[in-house]
Amino acid sequence: MIEHSLSLCYHNKLILAPMVRVGTLPMRLLALDYGADIVYCEELIDLKMLQCKRVVNEVLSTVDFVAPDDRVVFRTCKREQSRVVFQMGTSDAERALAVARLVENDVAGIDVNMGCPKEYSTKGGMGAALLSDPDKIEKILSTLVKGTRRPVTCKIRILPSLEDTLSLVKRIERTGIAAVAVHGRKREERPQHPVSCEAIRAIAETLSIPVIANGGSHDHIQEYLDIEDFRQATAASSVMVARAAMWNPSIFLKEGLRPLEEVMQKYIRYAVQYENHYTNTKYCLCQMLREQLESPQGRLLHAAQSSQEICEAFGLGAFYEEMTQELNARRAEFLARTPEAAGEPAEDTSGIIKMAVKFDRRAYSPQITPKMCLLEWCRREKLAQPVYDTVQRPLDRLFCSVVTVAEQKYQSTLWDKSKKLAEQAAAIVCLRSRGLPEGRLGEDSPSLHKRKREAPDQDPGGPRAQEPAVPGKLCKKPFVALGSGEESPLEGW
Repeated sequence: MIEHSLSLCYHNKLILAPMVRVGTLPMRLLALDYGADIVYCEELIDLKMLQCKRVVNEVLSTVDFVAPDDRVVFRTCKREQSRVVFQMGTSDAERALAVARLVENDVAGIDVNMGCPKEYSTKGGMGAALLSDPDKIEKILSTLVKGTRRPVTCKIRILPSLEDTLSLVKRIERTGIAAVAVHGRKREERPQHPVSCEAIRAIAETLSIPVIANGGSHDHIQEYLDIEDFRQATAASSVMVARAAMWNPSIFLKEGLRPLEEVMQKYIRYAVQYENHYTNTKYCLCQMLREQLESPQGRLLHAAQSSQEICEAFGLGAFYEEMTQELNARRAEFLARTPEAAGEPAEDTSGIIKMAVKFDRRAYSPQITPKMCLLEWCRREKLAQPVYDTVQRPLDRLFCSVVTVAEQKYQSTLWDKSKKLAEQAAAIVCLRSRGLPEGRLGEDSPSLHKRKREAPDQDPGGPRAQEPAVPGKLCKKPFVALGSGEESPLEGW
């Protein structure tokens, strides 16, 4: 058995629950600011994590786990390292252990979701589906306890009978886990159903390990003092708060709730500082506004289509500009140190100008693509149309394209998942090397805004959760890879 090198205590703690789309880095940091002792990330699926590489983001001072399509699946930072628990969705012990070993150096604890009733979790045998398979639960938890250097926990719901519930938690305790979080509702129940404090109390009185009570936001927890009342009602060691914290993270503050405007502005600052994607930022702010969504500010938020517009809706336009300038300065400094790795143009012996860039649809104006910009520029300069020569690599079926403009060839050194994306990347290399606008948000390209998007260039490139499209950013944010490791919706889920 591997000795736990970091013992996270689960006694008498205030805990931010794992919440899909909510438990990203800005919300976790905000909860810590307001007094949470431990914060859980949103549930992340084992198969998705096993595709990720661990990457140090020099610009943001974060550690990112990045998918093959450059989407940031999990982002964390030193500030939360000793208090963040990584929750995974899994149905396989070996995959669970591989994920734990991938992230264990950057988190304080490992948790397995065994209670989410949503289809996206249960359809793969994960979440609440595990509750009907105690043998698999035991295997997963035992494997993690023996194989990882971090304390292991799980989060469950109660079973139809109290007798079966107590039998299950006793078996869970024998695996050697550090604590168990209990959502006091059955698998089929939802927030409008009353939470069973009695069932949680029975579990707490049966086990010797800490029991974390969850599910009290609807009936019990509206302010800080209610958290202790819920703990006493359940006889639990600690309390995990989900929706009440989503509505106002200052629920953890002893002095009482802070004004919502203040809380939202603080959240937005973290979101911009850590380049949270604007759609996730917008979602979390909508959960905070709730009944105020029809207010003038709520309508501005609803209409926002970028981080900049969100900031402007909350009077933080100047902050956005300052932070963007600061991040761009950090990028420039990084680029100066590692020009080739970060995408500076370099001409090789073949005469092809190359950069390491990719096309992210979200970073561009809705009706504009780099290929359109390049074609328009060639027309204005009375040059021949760009010619794209695209090849597919048999090994992984990825694409790379070389574009020829005015007898000069341009290419991205990064291979892409489709022919269209590879051609867009080649166009970006050409435009950047010539210092031309490429259609990114914040650029001034008035002649192109009036043109309809041409059908061959329509390629959204797919969504990328957590990796933001920042208006005016001139290049893909640089990373330094350290290794790949092993090769949502709420009320607690």
